[in-house]
Amino acid sequence: MTASSSSPSLDLLLASLPEASSAQATTVPDTQENRLIRRAQAGDTGAFRTLVELHEDMIFRVCHQWLALEEDAREACQDTFVKAWQALPAWQPRARLSTWLYQIALNQCRDRARSRAFRQRQATTNFDQLTATPACPHASPDLAAVRRDDMLKLQQGLAALPAASREILILCAMEGLSYQEAALVLKCSPRAIEGRLYRARQLLLAWWNRESTS
Repeated sequence: MTASSSSPSLDLLLASLPEASSAQATTVPDTQENRLIRRAQAGDTGAFRTLVELHEDMIFRVCHQWLALEEDAREACQDTFVKAWQALPAWQPRARLSTWLYQIALNQCRDRARSRAFRQRQATTNFDQLTATPACPHASPDLAAVRRDDMLKLQQGLAALPAASREILILCAMEGLSYQEAALVLKCSPRAIEGRLYRARQLLLAWWNRESTS
């Protein structure tokens, strides 16, 4: 199988992820979230705590997909909200709060990945020890095991990609963001997102096929 050919298992795995990881991180109307934001900007820690509760699962998920190591992901998630709290008074809501939080989280992951300590932990961590995305509770044991193995393989594949390719796959293929939403996070055009996503999928597919035949 060549890198340009289709891998049904990879396509199905990526296609299934946005349903489990919705891009809409909050279930409250934007107007209610905006009221919470204004209260938090005025120093209301309770309002900010509510915003954290609404978005922390999304941010941890992104950090975990980027960094692979759970401890680092939790620290990056915490640092994201610390940075958000510090910068919130001056933040101008030109986009959704989730878009801004994605930007902070990705910056935290990039900074952490540049540290020597992180690289050493990543090099010595057995991928079997990584926390994979939980399988659907209604799946049969065999199907759950297959999905767990595929998710572990996907996590390994993401870790093997350049950071820019990893990020576009996390945002679009795994978090389910539209090209327009991802463009806001990564500060580029939707057309650029489309091209980057295509190239990232090709890189992941090439890695997936090499692993499948090795």
